[in-house]
Amino acid sequence: MKVGLDIGSTTIKCVVIDDDCNILYKSYERHLSKITEKMTELLQKIKTEIIHGDKAMLTISGSAGMGISQTCHLPFVQEVYASRIAVGRLVPDADVIIELGGEDAKILFLTGGTEVRMNGSCAGGTGAFIDQMATLLNVNLEEMNELAKQYEKIYTIASRCGVFAKSDIQPLLNQGARKTDISASIFAAVANQTIAGLAQGRPIKGKVLYLGGPLTFLSELRASFDRLLKVTGVCPENSLYFVALGAAYCSAEEIDLDQALESIQKYGSSGNFLSIPPLFTSQEEYEEFCRRHEQCKAPRGDINTYNGNAFLGIDAGSTTVKAVLLGKDGEILSSLYRSNSGNPIPIIKDYLLDLYRNYPNITIESSAVTGYGEELLKNAFGIDFGIVETIAHFTAAKRFRPNVDFVIDIGGQDMKCFKIRNGAIDNIFLNEACSSGCGSFLQTFANTLGYDIAEFAKLGLFAKHPVDLGSRCTVFMNSQVKQAQKDGATTEDISAGLSVSVVKNAIYKVIRVPNAKELGQNIVVQGGTFLNDAVLRVFEKELGVEVTRPDISGLMGAYGAAIYAMSKSTGKSSLVGLEELENFKHEVKVTNCGLCNNHCRLTINIFGGNRRFIGGNRCEKPVTKRSGGTELDMYAYKLKLLRSYMPAMGPRGKIGIPMGLNMYELLPFWHTFFTKLGFEVVLSPLSNRELYIEGQATIPSDTVCFPAKLMHGHVQALINAGIKNIFYPCMSYNFDEHLGDNHYNCPVVAYYPEVISANMHLDGINLIHEYVGIHRKHDFPRKMTAILQRSFPDITFAEVHDAASDAYKAYDQYMKNIRKKGSQMIDEARKRGMPIIILSGRPYHLDPEINHGINKLITSLGAAVISEDVVSVRVKKFPTKVLNQWTYHARLYAAAKYIGDQPDMNLVQLVSFGCGVDAITTDEVRRILEEKNKIYTQIKIDEITNLGAVKIRLRSLFAALEK
Repeated sequence: MKVGLDIGSTTIKCVVIDDDCNILYKSYERHLSKITEKMTELLQKIKTEIIHGDKAMLTISGSAGMGISQTCHLPFVQEVYASRIAVGRLVPDADVIIELGGEDAKILFLTGGTEVRMNGSCAGGTGAFIDQMATLLNVNLEEMNELAKQYEKIYTIASRCGVFAKSDIQPLLNQGARKTDISASIFAAVANQTIAGLAQGRPIKGKVLYLGGPLTFLSELRASFDRLLKVTGVCPENSLYFVALGAAYCSAEEIDLDQALESIQKYGSSGNFLSIPPLFTSQEEYEEFCRRHEQCKAPRGDINTYNGNAFLGIDAGSTTVKAVLLGKDGEILSSLYRSNSGNPIPIIKDYLLDLYRNYPNITIESSAVTGYGEELLKNAFGIDFGIVETIAHFTAAKRFRPNVDFVIDIGGQDMKCFKIRNGAIDNIFLNEACSSGCGSFLQTFANTLGYDIAEFAKLGLFAKHPVDLGSRCTVFMNSQVKQAQKDGATTEDISAGLSVSVVKNAIYKVIRVPNAKELGQNIVVQGGTFLNDAVLRVFEKELGVEVTRPDISGLMGAYGAAIYAMSKSTGKSSLVGLEELENFKHEVKVTNCGLCNNHCRLTINIFGGNRRFIGGNRCEKPVTKRSGGTELDMYAYKLKLLRSYMPAMGPRGKIGIPMGLNMYELLPFWHTFFTKLGFEVVLSPLSNRELYIEGQATIPSDTVCFPAKLMHGHVQALINAGIKNIFYPCMSYNFDEHLGDNHYNCPVVAYYPEVISANMHLDGINLIHEYVGIHRKHDFPRKMTAILQRSFPDITFAEVHDAASDAYKAYDQYMKNIRKKGSQMIDEARKRGMPIIILSGRPYHLDPEINHGINKLITSLGAAVISEDVVSVRVKKFPTKVLNQWTYHARLYAAAKYIGDQPDMNLVQLVSFGCGVDAITTDEVRRILEEKNKIYTQIKIDEITNLGAVKIRLRSLFAALEK
């Protein structure tokens, strides 16, 4: 008999076959990290109940099986090869295999030669990711699948980071989005992640097989792949067992099962794992640590004897909801700290009802709310004030350390750090690409190992050999934890090691501090995660400073909101009363906004028939029916101006231009040039999520910036529109504006047409992507004539020369127009006394799908938005501390230099993930601004941008400006 064992990251699968390859036994179960115990149990059962002997042909496979096979000298076959062998026997006409496991994802291309694509350093979008999302929704996987069958709307959700996806889901829950839609959106995100991350330009077509647990058990996940790929995939019989079957088919060496069982039972006691020094070496050292931190206590009052006015603060966070009730002397009368279970409304309703019913002698004079659910709760309960999280936490921190110069708050899934200068928040650090160092990071592992978070945290305090786990992806670190367990690490060692990982992630991934002195000497730590003594101890040891941790560390947002409510009190609150609360109703409706081309999917929350809150909108139109101040929004003006370039019928037919990257600025040039030559110039449509998905299967790199990824969708949109000639040239150089040491385009902008040509399916399409130099005005007509004559032989040099002349004039006029309009906007803003934000970036940041409506968020806060190219020409070239060789970056430096002497101007920089030179540019822009004592903030742009974090940055900026 032949036995195949597939030991995966979360499950263990076993198959026993006879000489005719008939399956005699199969099993599938989660091993819960107890791999050797499960293997022993399985082999013992096979020996006594199936084989009835001690000899069998055994082969091991799977991501967690290699170490065991090597140590125990058992045959091993790589899982991809095992899958290929099984598919070759059982489904020989398959073209592509898509397999999802607990922590891995694979696509196997079988036709035209076998090729394998696997996930690398991140395990987002795998089975463990789906498990985490189900936990967030408070449903099991079967319920999640059933919910997804009833969806109406697919939301955009990140799947590249298992924890960070919560930053997209939590606001949706707080806005009242339906779990049916969110469930379907999670499955769609997994499908998108798998295809975009692994296909990398190779088409998925033909007969597609779905293998692995998630795709076997979740029909709606398979449906998401079907919709995305436009195929009907097949989930074959025994799809869970293909790796185990392949291993069994490969079995050729007879094994003594008794000897194998003995070897497996000994495995895991080696103790060979990397460790770090203990957190505490003695009980006395820990007690001294506790005594020091117990001194930082908030004043308390007795709610049972209190009589008079009180002040309420609420913090609706990403995973928890907190509330604090203060007396007139600032003493805490009552507090609340609870998981929000995806909806904070019923929790706050019950809390208020309890206060009203049990303490009638207390009158809430003023109230304030902060956090993810700020707007929802403010509208639901008539709360008086909303306050941005950073200001709430800063307000609270000053009560415990008036001279505080740095605050770090680690919550459930977000991390906020901010530096204080001259009594105002000067710089903010937010985790924007990964949440592997937050509270839910520890929560996930505690639950996995069968502990509650408080008990798990205590285990690590006196661990003798804390495991050195580094700081990696939350989902992917499961493998390291399991390996450490197999190597003999105790639960105590793992608990301590995870606490170290939290701190290292905060310091080296989020704050990115080179040394502790840069943070300051008066540091306040906050957030529920710092209630963990192990995390606090590691933080102090890593930085070499003693910090302040208030005893209400987990309540600081709510405490700061309550203090804010007290300071802003008018003597009478608009908070709902007892009678209205007892009859409180919450109704949710979903609709599409039709007030502009975005067609935002709106979630309308109706409270008690009178109040309502609209979520999902990128602007204020659905709420106020007004435009949101576009008359002082340079981004809106430029986009409208570019969209006015309409196609005109021409004798030479149509030529398509993909509207992305540098085409956002060069459109006036190329549109005029080709129109003059007799072409009908057709532009690809404005970017949206559907356009991105249409082209994502041909994206060869998951790490290239989002604006570049969008180009695949734009080219595909032109192809779908029947355009046979597409013009998208390579351009090493941009126009020389005499602001820098050179005038290069960034390499992605310059050479991405080569990527498009090599990776997209362009059969029958003439993609004109030769190298063009419009910066060489005299050489351009001759060079361009040669390029165009390859596709259009009748074009003459004279025609190209005349068209080029008109094109240069059109570009110059366009730049003059936007600078003139920008000057008018600046004058009007100053006339109105409005702050002016220079929203700086690249030409393609005009794209609404790239900027996510950030310009509208700024104008909604009462500021004018001006682009950097309006003011960059107002300074002459000046020395910088970097090699200033990029046209767009030189504009940023010049804009920063200019606004240094403009008291009503400040700068917000848009940065694209994947742009390697952005880090250097950002540091130089910050240096230039700080020389003039200017406030600066940076917003990172990706296909999934956490708008909650963006709002925190922008509102904190405006609060600092007011200060």
